Amino acid sequence: MRLHTKLMLGISILIIGLGIILEITFKNIMETKLKIEMGEQALSVAQSISNMPTIKEAFASPDPASIIQPIAETIRKQVDAEFIVIGNRNEVRYSHPNPDRLGQKMVGGDNDEVFKGKSVISESTGTLGPSLRGKAPIFSNGKVIGVVSVGYLQKDIQDDVVKIQRKIFVATLIVLIGGLLAALLISLNIKRAIFGLEPQEIAWMYQEKHAILESIHEGLIAIDTNGKITVVNETAHKILKEPNDVLLRGKKIEEVLENTHLLEVVKTGQAEYDQEIIIHGEVFLANRIPIFDRRREVIGAVASFRNKSELAKLLQELSHVKAYAEGLRAQTHEYSNRLYTLLGLIQLGSYKEAIDFISKEVDFAQGFIHFLMKEIPDPIIAGFILGKVSLASELKINFLIDRESSFQDVPEEISRESLVTVIGNLVNNAFEAVRDNEKEEKNVTLFLTDLGKELIIEVEDNGNGISLANQERIFQAGFTTKNSGSNAGIGLRLVQKAINDLDGYITLSSEEREGTIFTVAIPKSRGCLIDEEPRYRSVNY
Repeated sequence: MRLHTKLMLGISILIIGLGIILEITFKNIMETKLKIEMGEQALSVAQSISNMPTIKEAFASPDPASIIQPIAETIRKQVDAEFIVIGNRNEVRYSHPNPDRLGQKMVGGDNDEVFKGKSVISESTGTLGPSLRGKAPIFSNGKVIGVVSVGYLQKDIQDDVVKIQRKIFVATLIVLIGGLLAALLISLNIKRAIFGLEPQEIAWMYQEKHAILESIHEGLIAIDTNGKITVVNETAHKILKEPNDVLLRGKKIEEVLENTHLLEVVKTGQAEYDQEIIIHGEVFLANRIPIFDRRREVIGAVASFRNKSELAKLLQELSHVKAYAEGLRAQTHEYSNRLYTLLGLIQLGSYKEAIDFISKEVDFAQGFIHFLMKEIPDPIIAGFILGKVSLASELKINFLIDRESSFQDVPEEISRESLVTVIGNLVNNAFEAVRDNEKEEKNVTLFLTDLGKELIIEVEDNGNGISLANQERIFQAGFTTKNSGSNAGIGLRLVQKAINDLDGYITLSSEEREGTIFTVAIPKSRGCLIDEEPRYRSVNY
């Protein structure tokens, strides 16, 4: 049996059962309430009649019935009672709806308590049939001289109950029909909400989803529109350094992981790919994708995290290829301009100037490349620097490699990727710094040396400098003095991470509107730093 059929049948049976129970319950309640009300009404009428002086005085007359019968019948019709019977101590009737039964003995056998001076409500069978009676004693000089019995037939009470029961039945039937329609709508909505899937299919898909999530090597975290975590896999627990038995689902994403940008993705609906993020001191590549419903409304976002170190070799090769490509592109653009200059000189007949121009370019290129090959023999670092030189030329920045530089003795165990990270991010920051200043000359100088037991990397620029207030914050993840971008505030954090991995330290010297110098010291062997320098120092001019 399909799910929506089970739901329809189950809800229908439930509603029908509730309807029957409610009808029986209401019937019993209404019958009991009606009996109580009619009994109290009968008793009230009986007490009122028993206190009437005319009735009491009639007991002393030669023919009490002639006085009492008209009064009792008049009252009976007014209160719509089935009978009002008044009798003496010997239970002889002085009033009865049937005049032929006057003078006969009262029937029912329920007058004992009344003759003791008590007013009672009873159920008994008289000459008119089963009835509900209210009985009150008639007192004279403190003694009971008679009894008043006011009654309603049980048949009349049942007729009233049946009338009420019909109304209850109609109301129950309306509720039942409405409930069945609601059951139909609920089952259809549930079917539509779960895309027509059966419980077994949903259970299988859940198990499949769980297996897929746990088999993925990347950490996965999903949130809803309120920023609460809805899905987190085992790898994400490991990345966040949270045990698997710690329940992260339902927590706010900010409580678990800062700077995820997931809430921004929920707000904007724009995906973000291959963004670097630092978690517990490690660099991860993050992809953030919004989750849409069928109406294309954002209902959450999911992020995947993968440790960048796992992709180190591939990323290293790709970054080097990219650096070479950027260098070749910039060189191609630069040499195209020079060829156009040379072509113009030849067309103008300025052969001597053309020869001088060619000689100058050849001397510079051969001299610079020879210098790089000699002093920086590592092809990865040299190629990266060459690419930055070409990029600086394209950006109209004077990028100078100090001719006293020497990077020949770089141990094999020192990661080239970490060195490229340090040099690249420091040079990029310097390029950004000089591009923002208003000086005519935009200078960036790189100095490398391997003398002694340390590798020294120094990058100097003549930018606007860094204020004292910001110098202690520049290595914080997410902090930036630039216009905010997708990777803003992460470059120097990556530099610090790479330096820490290499057991080195970095110092900063800066003056506002004058420039900045970053100096990095990396030991050639672990623990061989001559002095115990801190990992970061701020030194003012």
